[in-house]
Amino acid sequence: MSAKTEALARAVVEECGQTYAEQAGIRLKDTPAPLYQVLVLSHLLSARIKADVAVAAARALFDAGMRTPRAMADATWQQRVDALGVGHYRRYDERTATQLGDGARLLLDRYGGDLRRLREEPGDVGERLQEFPGIGPLGATIFLREVQGVWPRYAPYIDGKALDGAQRVGLPRSPRALNRLVGQRELPRLTAGLVRVALNKGLAEDVRSLARN
Repeated sequence: MSAKTEALARAVVEECGQTYAEQAGIRLKDTPAPLYQVLVLSHLLSARIKADVAVAAARALFDAGMRTPRAMADATWQQRVDALGVGHYRRYDERTATQLGDGARLLLDRYGGDLRRLREEPGDVGERLQEFPGIGPLGATIFLREVQGVWPRYAPYIDGKALDGAQRVGLPRSPRALNRLVGQRELPRLTAGLVRVALNKGLAEDVRSLARN
């Protein structure tokens, strides 16, 4: 890889490479509670709503104590609706509150509240993630994109949206090539930054400017 390409990759990480999990205050580790929190966040991000609103809603749920599937399942429907409202996630709040409760109970009943058990089952992990209410193909993609740093068997997990961002700033449209540019540790941040670039044209110029300096 050229020095210019490496500089562009570093600029993406520095300019807009905060993961959505980090933005939501999730201290991501390969343990049940933070993995569940990323599942909740992925659910919220997959709706047709601004990412900042989804992140704020996730923070509100966690601040209200709903950080584990048990706490989410034990909360009342109204408590979930109220927390979503605090995050201004009002367009889909009632349906989402129901789905979050049902999904938490499914996780408890089928996997003992631990998404690592889902990971170890045979078959496609993305399809198994879509068994949770409100988690469709997009939600499963967001989850795997965010957790690839602690679930390395799925890395490099760079989806089409991130590859669109790579093309926009002049980086290769190859997951393996992008992985080589930053390494496993920084890959989730690079991927998150590329998604933001794909969603915001102005960020591409900011990244190119930073790389030139």
